[in-house]
Amino acid sequence: MITVTNESYINAESICLMLVKLAALNLNMPITVVLDNARYQKCRLVFALAAALNIELLYLPSYSPHLNVIERLWKFVRNECLYSKYYAEFDDFKAAIDACIQQANSTHQQSLETLLSLNFQSFENVHILDV
Repeated sequence: MITVTNESYINAESICLMLVKLAALNLNMPITVVLDNARYQKCRLVFALAAALNIELLYLPSYSPHLNVIERLWKFVRNECLYSKYYAEFDDFKAAIDACIQQANSTHQQSLETLLSLNFQSFENVHILDV
C-alpha cells in the first residue's frame, strides 16, 4: 500500500503532486489511479501531467462510493483507531491513522482481505420474473 498525505485542501495541484510522487517510486509497472469525479481531478492540468508521466486515470461512475475501495479502507480505519477515541493533539490523531494504515499488511491483513476485495455483484445474465 502506498500512502500520500495532504493536510491542506485537495485541488488539482495536490492531485498532480500525488501523481509526481507515484511516478517517482519507479515501480516499473503500469500505474492506474482510481478517482471519483471531482472537478479538480478532471481538469486539463491533471490530464496532461498523467499523460506525461504515463499514469492511467480511471474514473469511477458517478454516485458509486461502493466501488471506491478507499472508502472501505477509510471506514475500517475510522472503526479501528478513531471510533470512540479522543486525541487531544492533532499529531496524535495523525499518528493513530498512520499506524493503522502501516499495520494494514500485517496486523490487519486478514480483516482487510475480505473488506477490500474486488468481488462485486454483477447483474449480467439475470432472469427477470414476470409476475
